Amino acid sequence: MTLGKVIGTVVTTISHPDYKNRRLLVVQPLTLPGDPPEGDFIALDNTHAGIGDTVLVNREGNGARSALNQPDGCVISVIVGIVDALDIVSLS
Repeated sequence: MTLGKVIGTVVTTISHPDYKNRRLLVVQPLTLPGDPPEGDFIALDNTHAGIGDTVLVNREGNGARSALNQPDGCVISVIVGIVDALDIVSLS
């Protein structure tokens, strides 16, 4: 699972049948201060998330397909939740 911020949408004229009636969103992974930034990625939206939302993304193929109930689907990343609040607690 990855926490990320939705930073954009993807528009296609032709899409894979497994993507029908689902939006593709660009997600920027959230990192802790001082950690190197990770690259943005595309995820299928299963939650009606929008630009600016903090989301929980399943980035493992089997789990993503299970969340969409598509055991043979062509899916790697799927947004499974919208995060209402996030608190970072220092353990030092």
